[in-house]
Amino acid sequence: MLESSKESLKLEAMKRVVGLIAKGKNASELFPAVVKNVANKNLELKKLVYVYLVRYAEEQQDLALLSISTFQRALKDPNQLIRASALRVLSSIRVPIIVPIMMLAIKEAASDLSPYVRKTAAHAIQKLYSLDADQKDHLIEVIEKLLKDKSTLVAGSVVMAFEEVCPDRIDLIHRNYRKLCNLLMDVEEWGQVVIISMLTRYARTQFISPWKEMLRDTNSEKAFYESDEEKRKSAEETKPYAMDPDHRLLLRSTKPLLQSRNTAVVMSVAQLYWHLAPKHEVNIITKSLVRLLRSHREVQYIVLQNIATMSIQRKGMFEPFMKSFYVRSTDATHIKTLKLEILTNLANEANISTVLREFQTYVKSQDKAFAAATIQAIGRCATNISEITDTCLNGLVLLLSNRDETVVAESVVVIRKLLQTQPSEHSDIIKHMAKLFDNITVPMARASILWLIGEYCEHVPKIAPDVLRKMAKTFHNEEDIVKLQTVSLAAKLYLTNSKQTKLLTQYILNLGKYDQNYDIRDRTRFIRQLIVPSERGGALSKYARRILLAPKPAPVLQSAFKDRDRFQLGTLSHTLNSKATGYLELSDWPPMAPDQSVRNVEVAEAVSRSTLALRQPVGLEIDSDEGPKNGHSCEAGSRSGSGSGSSEESSSEASESDSESSSDSDSGTEQKKQSEAKPAQKVRRSSGDGLVSVCDRVCVCVCQQLSSPVFVPVHTYELLHRMTGKGLAAQYHFSRQPCIYDDRMISVQLTFSNNGDHTLENIHISEKTSAGQNIHCFSPIECLEPEKSVTVSMGVDFNDSTQAASFQLCIYLTHTRKISQSFNVSIQPAVGELLLPVTMSEQDFSKEQGNTHTHTHTHTHTHKCSPKHNFQTSSLKQSTFYSMWFLNPEILAQHNKPNIIRMIIAISVYVELCLGSQSVVK
Repeated sequence: MLESSKESLKLEAMKRVVGLIAKGKNASELFPAVVKNVANKNLELKKLVYVYLVRYAEEQQDLALLSISTFQRALKDPNQLIRASALRVLSSIRVPIIVPIMMLAIKEAASDLSPYVRKTAAHAIQKLYSLDADQKDHLIEVIEKLLKDKSTLVAGSVVMAFEEVCPDRIDLIHRNYRKLCNLLMDVEEWGQVVIISMLTRYARTQFISPWKEMLRDTNSEKAFYESDEEKRKSAEETKPYAMDPDHRLLLRSTKPLLQSRNTAVVMSVAQLYWHLAPKHEVNIITKSLVRLLRSHREVQYIVLQNIATMSIQRKGMFEPFMKSFYVRSTDATHIKTLKLEILTNLANEANISTVLREFQTYVKSQDKAFAAATIQAIGRCATNISEITDTCLNGLVLLLSNRDETVVAESVVVIRKLLQTQPSEHSDIIKHMAKLFDNITVPMARASILWLIGEYCEHVPKIAPDVLRKMAKTFHNEEDIVKLQTVSLAAKLYLTNSKQTKLLTQYILNLGKYDQNYDIRDRTRFIRQLIVPSERGGALSKYARRILLAPKPAPVLQSAFKDRDRFQLGTLSHTLNSKATGYLELSDWPPMAPDQSVRNVEVAEAVSRSTLALRQPVGLEIDSDEGPKNGHSCEAGSRSGSGSGSSEESSSEASESDSESSSDSDSGTEQKKQSEAKPAQKVRRSSGDGLVSVCDRVCVCVCQQLSSPVFVPVHTYELLHRMTGKGLAAQYHFSRQPCIYDDRMISVQLTFSNNGDHTLENIHISEKTSAGQNIHCFSPIECLEPEKSVTVSMGVDFNDSTQAASFQLCIYLTHTRKISQSFNVSIQPAVGELLLPVTMSEQDFSKEQGNTHTHTHTHTHTHKCSPKHNFQTSSLKQSTFYSMWFLNPEILAQHNKPNIIRMIIAISVYVELCLGSQSVVK
């Protein structure tokens, strides 16, 4: 059917194939037949083909590469779903050779008009980063751009990419913090989870702790009289903790999400309040967490784990909802255990009687593991609440007669721990346990009874030797843990009652000497040398009693969740109680409040009143005080057009961001006051103005105010790949600074990185260079250690040409010191790197333009641009001084149409100076 000429049959076949994939069946054998339909014009069929390719493109990489040109064409498709699907398939091909293509596709998709495509670009960022981590810097630029996006569809995806690529770059979040807080309610559910997690970490680094709610007022006036001082001490004023407005914004924005239908969202908000909110506000998460206990078992397990951690520190939060943690017969064992843990944490003097009645029921459960956990919980309650210790001990002694061996064994273990607190008062319990010793078969319980009898043998002097005698008969049939306790019991009785137990002890030591387990043999050898005096070991035997019969501290029975608060709630690390891969620790509160102005978003100064007036339709009158209001309409119009400049887009985004955050910052009010203080100015445009008048007005505006500097990011180019360079990687970029070596040279900075395992020595440039080009070499680098980098500077005279400067890069390897490695490399200059800008008035430009037309036949004629500049038109580098002020990209963005004409004129002048043509532009 996939090979059929009828599209209806192909569509039916693809539906069946996608159905097989949904059921988890393998359909990879159909890849060649499916990929043939990737260029089909049927929209529904193409969507299904892309769904299939996303699933199997990583497995069938070779066949997917054959259609890569089709995917690139699909990136320009009018349908946003096709563009997004093409990018998704392209990012699913895990082949390093197409990394540049993926990078270019992601950058284009990040500027797409469709938010769905931009969302897909954010997803592709993570795939590209996992494929090639060297693209991190370029990906951060895309992330920074997408973080400014106003679409709720993009917010969650780009924050996920931020967490994956550069979670430590919190400077990218500052200006987008308030926007993310305001958009949080409208973001998709899983995007909300990611954003809340990121904002939790951000808040712990940018706000001070809200848990220190009351601070002493240190600025109170000094009392002059003793009576005043006493009054001041008795009624000293305190001032409340002042929460940062942005901190309050985060809490206020996330509070409604406690009613979300998504469990993960509720859990994320709960952990945010637990880690960030003041203590008196944390209680609002209790009802939401209890509500989640009605969900599936998997959800209950995660929620109960987090509640167990919270209940250790804040018992009062969940005490009113204690009945919600009562165990049901339908609960799974792990759910029962967690509820039992929470009930134990919530137990106190007021509710212990209710809790113990519940525990009595749980002990009778058919689930042996749950019954054993209940006995441990009873022991913890007896340890934490001293008033019920005796009651719990009596109840545990009654359980020694239970038919279930597991219950009896666990009771013995818990009794042993409780008796260590006050053994002298409970010698009758030890005697009772000794009588039940023959009926107990669980090794751990038998070992616990032996340890008790040996530890407190002085309280039961008549029973202890008889128990040792019985153990000597069954020694070879006992478990290893029981044998070890038998040896210890024999040694203690030998020291306290050697007359009755000397022969028994020697017999047991002889049995242990030839036991199969080496631990028992070692213990036997140690005990023999310790308690039996000899000529060599007599000094040690003097301290045998102090060693074996030293008082042992009582064990501390505590919750298994006591130390889990070191992990952030709701994370995988908290669930596993172990640091998982990719876990980001929650930082401590800063001691001092960081600068909160970093989150203020100001309107860009480039949007001046004069340029704003020029953006309005012809014949429109503008008042300078209404500039900010009209600015939004201009920005909306500029966004609808496809040719608007980047500077205009950035200014419009900044202004919108500031308007959104005006409720949380006073920066907007201050700017409004400043604008009102300025005198009103009106710019009128008559309907009869033509293109020439518009151009003249642009000139006047620019001459009145110089354009602000424009930051241009530095572009880095690869000079030598680490694989080709035997571990040496080299990159270069043009510093755009005057060269200190020669005025005719271009300054180039090289960065060398040693990615290998051996030290590189004597990195230098050979004397072989391209003809007609001069290179000022950098000083040789004597040594470059592994995983180290060094940056050097060199000068290159390209001889007024765009041809690449080729030379040889030489190194010495330490493990092949006698052999010099040479690599042929080249530096390719961009045309813009050879140009030098200059600023001149319109009158000077018109004058020079007239001189150019007059002397076009003389190539070596000298022109005067200004008193400081004399140059020859035959020189490419010198002639480029004719790059005028209107080539400033910021001005081009502000005055689009008039400057296109002026840019054409400037290019014409440039070509005339270089080629001497008179008929380039009329």
